[in-house]
Amino acid sequence: MNDKYERQMKKGVLDMLVLRLLRSEAKYGYQIIQEMKEKSEETFLLKDGTLYPILYRLEDDNLVISKWSEAEGKQVPRKYYEITEAGQKTLDEIEAVWKRISDGIAKIMED
Repeated sequence: MNDKYERQMKKGVLDMLVLRLLRSEAKYGYQIIQEMKEKSEETFLLKDGTLYPILYRLEDDNLVISKWSEAEGKQVPRKYYEITEAGQKTLDEIEAVWKRISDGIAKIMED
């Protein structure tokens, strides 16, 4: 199968998934990539070049904020991303749309 279709489907949900992963706590980029990989059972294998433009766009839209951590011992400072109140509201709206679309797709696919 041409993976063009898979890429298109995945691209449409990445903002929602990143916001969802940030819902519980602030995370840094590599942590988001690893969590996405593990929780999706390797369905979503993001690269830095895919994730960071998403994070920057979400930050520009005031859906996430970023903060640098303090360097402790040998640990380097990391940039953590945290969902905002507007981001949580947007996530709730996106999830409602996703449910409606998923339900519609499921009904069509039943035939």
